[in-house]
Amino acid sequence: MVIYVPARGDPAVEFRRSNPDIVVYIPKGKPQNDEDNEHFLVFEAPSGDLLAIWTQSSVEAYGDNHIVLARSADGVSWSEPQWIVGTRPGSDEPQASWAFPIVSRQGRIYCFFKRDVPHPSGRKGNPMGCFYSDDDGHTWVEGADIILPRTRWDHPDPQIGPNWIVWQKPSRDPQGRWLVGYTLTTDIAACAFQPVGWWEQEGRCKFMRFDNIDDGPDPADLRITWLPLADEGVTVPFASYPGASKCEEPSIANLPDGRIFCTMRTLSGYIWYSVSDDGGAHWRPAEVLRYRDGGEPVKQPLASCPIYPLQDGRYLLLYHNNAGRLGPFDQAEKTWVTNYANFVRRPAFISVGEFRPGAHQPVWFSAPLQIMDTAGIPIGPKNTAEIATYTSLTEHNGQRVLWYPDRKYFLFGKYITDEMLAPLTVPQP
Repeated sequence: MVIYVPARGDPAVEFRRSNPDIVVYIPKGKPQNDEDNEHFLVFEAPSGDLLAIWTQSSVEAYGDNHIVLARSADGVSWSEPQWIVGTRPGSDEPQASWAFPIVSRQGRIYCFFKRDVPHPSGRKGNPMGCFYSDDDGHTWVEGADIILPRTRWDHPDPQIGPNWIVWQKPSRDPQGRWLVGYTLTTDIAACAFQPVGWWEQEGRCKFMRFDNIDDGPDPADLRITWLPLADEGVTVPFASYPGASKCEEPSIANLPDGRIFCTMRTLSGYIWYSVSDDGGAHWRPAEVLRYRDGGEPVKQPLASCPIYPLQDGRYLLLYHNNAGRLGPFDQAEKTWVTNYANFVRRPAFISVGEFRPGAHQPVWFSAPLQIMDTAGIPIGPKNTAEIATYTSLTEHNGQRVLWYPDRKYFLFGKYITDEMLAPLTVPQP
């Protein structure tokens, strides 16, 4: 099969394609190994400044990932990024990827990340590294690694760690404890089938709760509860391989009744969700997410689909509103002749969600609103046309901002205004 892949665009022309309101970072070029920018998490520092932490590299999966951090006093003008950990240009240092922050009540900022540890086989151990800062993120101290619990989905060699990833900012659970979801990907050596490509790797969703982090302990003294209590985690049936699970990248939000709501990406063409009524210890069997009970399913390719709780009590769902088929690209094909994910992760849509007490699906959603697109024009070393994957949202100083990578190249912010959301009415029971 021959598929026409659009010609690579000129970044100088494509810079304004998504109509950004705020510019955080524009790559400088190959000497800096900075042309891939993703997992873009913006959060408030103890001082009130906004900090942005992300994974940067020359190109995704090349092996030179590093973690950087930028700062803004006003949410509009941003500093040059500060290198924290990972592969420096021209070095053979191990890479560091997928950082996520927690600000303790004590004021200490923690930066957790996936650390690559070389192994004689060429594989890698994957402990959770940690740096921390006691001066508002200006300087960082390296702490002890955290070892994730082993499962039957890991490589049989205990020196090869679990294949895991956290992509979103942690949030406080209904009891005020920091909680975050993570993907646990089955190691090839433990998988019952041979995936055709990365998109077929088996996965399930798990969670980690930081029980004492608000006291500001040394990373070696952190107490983490690994959830759910059942080893299986949250799973979604993988249609291509009976008995396998395919769900990843959980995003969580608290409900007014004390439960936790979770959305997940899958390869099914839809977002799936689950609900926990005991702080993440147990989860309801996952189901396809719908706009309301009995309504249309919410379409989504194999891409992150975060749900953000808003300060006014509503929720914001960010997604791509297609089932993985866009033009000639179809993620359901057994063999991909190019990386279809680069072209089906667009345009970007939002939908407003509201809690519906007594409903089976406790959050119902408005019709979708398209907020940005790339017109399918790829840029950057990865040659991707995706938009708004691995984003974050802040409500800071009266401004609600979606912070997003544009084609995993530029890093931007877009205001999500009340006027934009006003027409997005949610169905009533």
